Formats: sequence, C-alpha cells, structure tokens
Amino acid sequence: MSTEELVEIVLPGKVEPEGLEIRHGAVPAAGPGQVVIRMEATGVSFAEQQMRRGRYYDQPAFPFVPGYDLVGTVIATGAGVAPALAGTRVAALVKVGGWASHVVADAADVVAVPQGVGAAEAETLVLNGITAWQMLHRKARVRAGQTVLVHGANGGVGSVLVQFAQAAGVKVIGTASARHHDALRERGVVPIDYRAEDVAARVRELAPGGVDAVFDHVGGRGIVDSWRMLAPGGTLVSYGSASTRDDEGSKQWPVVKLLGRTWLWNALPNRRRAYFFNVWAGRALAKNRFRARLRADLTQVFAALQRGDVTAQIAARLPLGRAAEALRLAESGTVAGKIVLTPNAA
Repeated sequence: MSTEELVEIVLPGKVEPEGLEIRHGAVPAAGPGQVVIRMEATGVSFAEQQMRRGRYYDQPAFPFVPGYDLVGTVIATGAGVAPALAGTRVAALVKVGGWASHVVADAADVVAVPQGVGAAEAETLVLNGITAWQMLHRKARVRAGQTVLVHGANGGVGSVLVQFAQAAGVKVIGTASARHHDALRERGVVPIDYRAEDVAARVRELAPGGVDAVFDHVGGRGIVDSWRMLAPGGTLVSYGSASTRDDEGSKQWPVVKLLGRTWLWNALPNRRRAYFFNVWAGRALAKNRFRARLRADLTQVFAALQRGDVTAQIAARLPLGRAAEALRLAESGTVAGKIVLTPNAA
C-alpha cells in the first residue's frame, strides 16, 4: 500500500505570497483516460503573480491550487490508458493545479520528456518554451537575417525567445533593466534600458526601417509604441498585460483592449500584422488539433534543448513548501530565467 501523501499549495483568495496555504490529503486516483503524475518540478510564472491579485483574465474562483505547468513521472494510469505509460517522465501544461506533489491530467495532454533531460531543466521550457516557440515560428514566422525586439529579454519567456530567435539566425534587441544588460550582451543581444532610455527612439537608431517583429508582454499604453516600431511586413505579438498587474477593476478589460487594438490594426490597409497570443487558443473548438500541435511543438522545444540551441535558465530552485518565498522572489524582478519548485523531499 502506498505511503505517499498529497501536498498542495492553495491560493485562498487575494493574498500576499505569505497567505498561501499548504494542504495535505490523499493522493488522487486516475479516472478513465487520465494519469497521475508525481511532480518533480513545477514553475512560477507571471500568471501566478496575476492570479494572487485576482487579475488573471480567466482564473478559477478562489480557493484553488495554482501552477501552470509541471514535469514529473507517471505513477498510475486510468482505464483506456496504456499501462506502459507508468514510469515515464512527462511534461504537462495545466494552467492551474501544478503546485502539488501529485497531479491528475488527461493522458492525451502529456508529452514525454526525452531521456537525459532533467526535470527542472525541462520545466523551464514547458510553458515558456511552447509560448516562445509558437510566437516565433507560428505567429511571427521569423526568417534568418531579420531583426526582432523582445520586451523583457531577461524574463522567463523572453530569455527563451532570445535563444530561439538567435538559433534561427535572427538579430535580437532586448529591453531589460540595467542589471541584466551584461548577461544579455554575453548572449549577443543589444540591450535597452526601458527605465532610463526612450525605447522607441533607440530602436529607430538600431533599426531605422523598423523591426520585423515585436514580442510584447507588457501591454497597456506601450503596445502602441510596439506597433509603431514595426517595419513594413512586420508582426506584433502581444502576449500579456504585465503593466496592469497591480491595477484595480476588471481583470478581463486589459485583454479585451489588447484584442480590440489588434483587430483594429489588422483591419487597417497596411502590411503589418498584430496578434494576441494565447497558448490555449483553439483548444475549445479543436481539442485533438490543439493537442497534436502542442505535442509537435514541445517535442521541437526539447530537441532544441538537446542540441544546445537553448539552455535551461533556472533562476532558483525551492521546495514546494517554500512557494511563498518563490513567488515573492519572482515578483521582485531581480532574477533571470525561471523559478522552479521541487518536491519538499528535495
């Protein structure tokens, strides 16, 4: 009989990180078509920062277990799932529920992690990797010799975007606070201090004809500058509203405004395009197609990791029980890469 216990982190409401709660219980069972994953690594993303403020546009009602993605080993399979899947290390994109020692997921939604790739390393590239890969290759469709602007080039998604772009032969300009500039230069990125410089003016100096793509997680008023920095034929990919994280009022409104702007810009007679990227787009209407695309793209991401095209940038590793500390660290803006949570025993 298993002696394992479920440990999960609960977000009870709009609280400071220290208000997170630890809950213990029985390990869940796998239903038909499901697997139980013993978590080995889960991440702290910007989504959790928004969720604790009640600002993520489609978060569930409080209380709930946050955690957008995870990597772990399948320990049980439900009816209709190949028993051989047990013992396999997999990655899963779940949106919520990842901050737990054991997670139930649909077997069709998990992707095998290649042998030789560590759990924490793989974790840095689940949400961040799939987001960066799809924005770069499915939306902007970058080509060698182009120039792109990555806002937050030191962040979880931004740091992966930089590496994928460079692997594709693309020149990268990246915004970040000054403390991260040396590290960006070492990666071959031209850094811009968004706090001390006029970003649009500096980009015009570096790319007088405009850039071929802008990847903007900031949203708010700055999205207009991102659009204006595009070269003819360029693409703006908006994928967040970080600038509104601490705002009050409707959590949907910032996203609605971004969607409205992209629709309006695309309706204008110009050669530029704008997208609001949502990693879950298409799942509700075409689940099988969504799953096939996710599997194909995440497989490409892991292959890039194995080739050395991208490295796993782990900002910090903390046990699950210290999730409050991890969240506080993520919100400090002082680290580069992904903060990873591991089982308490680690």
